[in-house]
Amino acid sequence: MLTLTNAELTVDLLDPVAEHARLGPRFGWGGFIWQVHDRQIGALLTGPEWPSLIPAVANGQGLPESFRHSTTTGEPLLWRDGRGLAPGAGALARNAAGEVVVSEPCAWTIAAQPERIVFRTRQEAAGWSYELERSVELRGRKLLSRSHLTNLGPGPLKLEWFAHPFFALQSDGKLRATLPAGTTLPANDGYDLTGQQLTMRRAFANAHDGVLVHLGLPAGQPLAVTLSHPRLAWVKFSTDFAPFKTVLWANSNTLSLEPFLALDLAPGESREWTLTYEFGPPL
Repeated sequence: MLTLTNAELTVDLLDPVAEHARLGPRFGWGGFIWQVHDRQIGALLTGPEWPSLIPAVANGQGLPESFRHSTTTGEPLLWRDGRGLAPGAGALARNAAGEVVVSEPCAWTIAAQPERIVFRTRQEAAGWSYELERSVELRGRKLLSRSHLTNLGPGPLKLEWFAHPFFALQSDGKLRATLPAGTTLPANDGYDLTGQQLTMRRAFANAHDGVLVHLGLPAGQPLAVTLSHPRLAWVKFSTDFAPFKTVLWANSNTLSLEPFLALDLAPGESREWTLTYEFGPPL
């Protein structure tokens, strides 16, 4: 593991080479935040299979991010003649079973300091070319995850990106969150929304029991959420962009709020965005 550390927190990040077995086509390899530890109380994040130490590659844990080669409904984005591209993971293909696999991982250069680490990669595959910089920085009890993507190819680079943070549930298997004013929630059997206060209706029975819904956020507004935590006063999660959609999902081990960003970069165009996590004081 690669680590960031200060007087209060330690952050574990996957090494794209050494932790190759934990990585696949779903999540970006450089800047994959695997766990955040409070020096007093231990691990702060979970995952779909928590507390398993070896979760399935497609599930992961911590604070992964994904540069999607297809939409969540399966429509192809970065695919051409049977080859695909997931920026930050690598060139894609399908195996004999028809599953998407990384056929050629992208190569990273890594510049590490105690409280900041920068991952850089450049790759050409399936007719697309890009450059990606991922930086993760620890500032006190704040963690900043920044992405800078540049289209180096001759045509447009059109894809979707989303964050998939895995927040810890309380001891009763539930979680509370304060959402932006004006957020709406469709009818569902997993969550309630009263004003800005989101609550879980029930504790889910197991890892396969869960509910996924799409939140209706105020148009043109970044996401800013305050969540409960079993051992912290709160956790704050925010974006510096307005998501085009935000997915809410939970099972018996975790809850995730997933902001999506649509990217359509012309040749030579760049886009930068940042996620901020702030971990409140221990209870």
